[in-house]
Parts: sequence; structure tokens; C-alpha cells
Amino acid sequence: MTAAPTRLALHGDLLDFAGAPGWGDVDAPTVRWRPDHWLLVEDGRIVAVQAEAPDASWRPVDHAGRLVLPGFIDTHVHMPQLDVIASYGTELLDWLNNYTFPAETRFADPERSHAGAELFADALLANGTTSAVVFPTAHKVSADAMFASAQRRGMRIVTGKVLQDRHSPDGLRDDVAQAERDCVDLIERWHGTDRLSYAVTVRFAPTSSPEQLAMAGALCAADPTLYMQTHVAENRDEVRWVRELFPKARSYLGVYADAGLLHPRSVLAHGIWLDDDDRAALRDSGAHVAHSPSSNLFLGSGLYGWRPLADAGARTSLATDVGGGTSLSMVRTMADAYKVQALAGQRLTAWVALHAATRGAAEALQLGDEIGSFEPGRMADVCVWDWAAEPVAHRRMEVAAGLHEKVFAFMTLADDRNLAAAYVAGHERYARRPA
Repeated sequence: MTAAPTRLALHGDLLDFAGAPGWGDVDAPTVRWRPDHWLLVEDGRIVAVQAEAPDASWRPVDHAGRLVLPGFIDTHVHMPQLDVIASYGTELLDWLNNYTFPAETRFADPERSHAGAELFADALLANGTTSAVVFPTAHKVSADAMFASAQRRGMRIVTGKVLQDRHSPDGLRDDVAQAERDCVDLIERWHGTDRLSYAVTVRFAPTSSPEQLAMAGALCAADPTLYMQTHVAENRDEVRWVRELFPKARSYLGVYADAGLLHPRSVLAHGIWLDDDDRAALRDSGAHVAHSPSSNLFLGSGLYGWRPLADAGARTSLATDVGGGTSLSMVRTMADAYKVQALAGQRLTAWVALHAATRGAAEALQLGDEIGSFEPGRMADVCVWDWAAEPVAHRRMEVAAGLHEKVFAFMTLADDRNLAAAYVAGHERYARRPA
């Protein structure tokens, strides 16, 4: 006997995007604002949005007066770095050596990897993030653990064993041959299973030999459905180091291009110190930058040039980069992105920021037909938010004039306390406990 379809109807103030908003446009026509509407979900997928209440065949969940958004997509975040979040006093390279690498070495232990992945997956959901592009560690077991934790929750996760065969401590270095075997095994086991995808994961150019970069490029060439994730041009000292290690490359980004690692499924974190040729290469390859503003501010890395990249025709998504970032909250990340752009002489609208964490990120990852919006047929990855969580924010909402002002105030003042519920493929995976 075939099971009856599961039908769920979520009621609230629905907000998503029909397309990309223009830079600086506070009245963007691509914003879809449907207050007091119902989102109908059948067997984990969105089937309709309507104003009238559904019939008795649907299970209603009333979130009247709450903001209903697509689940956030964090395009660059480190699962093992919860142990070093909020670590004091260093820039990127010292921070890696003093805090990150020692913490990641401990993930060789299967129990530590399992516990870390479970904590991390639950923490994502508790911040309204239902999809993510994730760095585990150089240990195969850490990638296995991340995939398994995501699978148990039905999440859309892109991850893969980190490649780093040099300039790394004992216990964290791999070698080209064994790393390739591990990648192939993980790809065969996880890539395309449920909502999981494999990313060829180069930590960053300095920690991979030319031979390992070539191996990574060969993996990507052999299967164009694979993702690639790495870091690029985050810190000035890092950029100088890459120039010394790869003197024949045109630029830091050029190192990856030369190895065959720039393609439409490439996700490059940071991208602060890019030039016009780099931006053109990103546009032409279809690769995109995962902007990590909280991390860039915390580590003093620099101010990301979002507008120049957009003007060049290349994409930007948003990312927390925990533990360099200071919170898994994409809302707090959006607020920091505004501050970074303000320092760079630009003004980031709530629409551009929110789009970069939802539909824009999905499209950059070639997942726009699955996540990021409320289009019929998309997976019902949905988060429900209180507009305000404390008296000052409530008062701000009372006097906000117009939708953009209200959403911008939400973006600036909200955090995980505002999240009421998170649904993954129509299943409630997080619900705030009553006070």
C-alpha cells in the first residue's frame, strides 16, 4: 500500500525573490512579499503559495505575524572550528597555526569527528541555516561524519575531505596518493546520495603542493558535477606567500585556474585582494566568491569589494566562515556585510544581502531548482522568524516605514533568538523552546 502524501500548510508573512535585486535598489521589483499567505508543502516539496486558507486535507501550522523565509545557505563554514571560535589576537596565518590546526588535528579521532559534526549540524539549524558548503578536516573520517550528520537531518550539504600535503603540522598533512584514494572513496559513497554533494576541498594554495593541486584538478575534470571549495586572497601576508610559492602564476586566483580548479561549481572564500583580471576570470569561469564579512572584520583581513565584482558580472554569496567568523547566524553575517560595504563607501541593501543568502547562493551553487526560494517544486527548506526578540527591536518595528526599512532593521537587530522554527524538506528540525 502506498503511503498517503504528507501535506503541510505554513501560514505567515512570506518573503523571497523572483530574481536578483539591483545594487542600491530599495524598491526592487524582484522582491516577492506575500504577507498573511499560506505555503503549501507536499511530501517535502513546495506545491503552492496562496492567500486563502487550505482545505482540511492540509495540516495547518499558524505562524501569523511572523516572517517566513527560505532556509539560509551558508556557502563557506568550517565544521571543526567551533572549538576555536572567538580566539584572541592574531591575523590569518598565525591564527591557523596557533588555534585552527591544533583543533583540527583532534578530528582524526572518529568519536571527536562524530560529536563535532552532530553539534555543528544542530547549530546550523538553530540559526536558520538549512544548507551549507562545509570544510571538515584533512581526515577522511571527518568528512564521513559530516555527510552522515547531514543525511540524518535531510540537509543539503556540500563537503569533502580537506587536501593539505605541506606547510601543515604532523597529524594534519596528507599525501597525494592517499588523498586521492580517500576522495574517490568518499565520492563513490556520498556524492549524489540523498541531498549530499562532494566538494574537492583544497584548504588553500600554500598547503597543497603543485602535484596535489593537479590531482584535485583531475578529479574535477573527471566529473563536472563535483564542487570545488578553497580560500583565495584573504590576507595580504597570505597573498605575498602565494606569490613566493607560485612565482609563475599570474595571481593567487591564477594558481587555481592553472590547476583546472576554476569552473561553475567552484566556491572561493574571501576574495578580498583581487584585481580586474581576477574578477573577469571569476565571471568567465562561473566560479563565485563566498563573502565572509564577520571573519574578515575579526581577523582584520580587509574590506571585500562586492560592488566591483558585481559590476564585472561575477557572483557573490554570503558565508559565516566560523571559526574565523564569530557566529553561525547568517542574519548577523548580513549585518556585518553592511558594515563592510559602508567602510568601502557602498551601501548594501537588505535585498542584496538577503538574496545572497538565499536564492542568489542557490543559483551560484547551481541549486536554484532545489533551494533558495518558494517556487513550486523546490524543497521545503523554510525558516520562521519573529520580527523582533526584545523591547528595543519591537519598538523599531513599530515605527519602521516601508518594507525595506523593516527588513533592514530585522537584518541588523536579529539573531538566533528570533528563530521560531526551521523546516528541512517539510520536516520540523528545530523549534524554539517555550520561555
